[in-house]
Amino acid sequence: TEVGLSDGAGLEHHVWQLAGVGAHQVNRIEVHQERDSTYSAHTMTLGSGWVRNDLGVCLDGPGAECHLKGLYLLGDGQHVDNHTSIHHKAPNCTSRELYKGVLAGRSRGVFNGRIVVYKDAQRSDSDQGNHNLLLSESARVDTKPQLEIFADDVKAAHGTTVGQLDAQALFYMQSRGISRDQAMRILTGAFAREIVEDLSEGPLREFGVRLINQQLMELQKEQGE
Repeated sequence: TEVGLSDGAGLEHHVWQLAGVGAHQVNRIEVHQERDSTYSAHTMTLGSGWVRNDLGVCLDGPGAECHLKGLYLLGDGQHVDNHTSIHHKAPNCTSRELYKGVLAGRSRGVFNGRIVVYKDAQRSDSDQGNHNLLLSESARVDTKPQLEIFADDVKAAHGTTVGQLDAQALFYMQSRGISRDQAMRILTGAFAREIVEDLSEGPLREFGVRLINQQLMELQKEQGE
């Protein structure tokens, strides 16, 4: 898929993968943005046996802005690769990137996010994060955020986390009469739903939340078997 945004244009782009576990998918999206354009992407992988998502964004015009959000909810035997690249080629551009994963069973997730700030891209502002919850000891995630900065006047940050649900938070909720399964569902749901809660379209946001809740229930059921 190729996306070209001219001066002042805006696009909200959704890639939601809901195929069965026997499906395999590879997709690549290339985006080029001109002056003061805005691109918002939501990539959600809630099914399929093996998926690779490649997303490349070039901020070619001053004042261009991109927002990349991704979510992968993986059950036993599922695998997803997310590879993103953002190229700040013009001054005064902004990029925001947040990918989250919830992995159960013997699933595997990969995140590789690369941000390059070119020499002429002064006053760039970039932030990147990848955060993962592992619901089983067999789940695995490989995460590699990257920043390459060749300009002097830049604001940039990146970070990644991999862990399990907070034991103290679970204990607190159980002490208030909430079952462990329900507490896990509440905490995991709050973690995952951040990716869709800022969607501009109400019906689409509600549909996304419904899909996420259904998939999380399946993952929790899988963990209990």
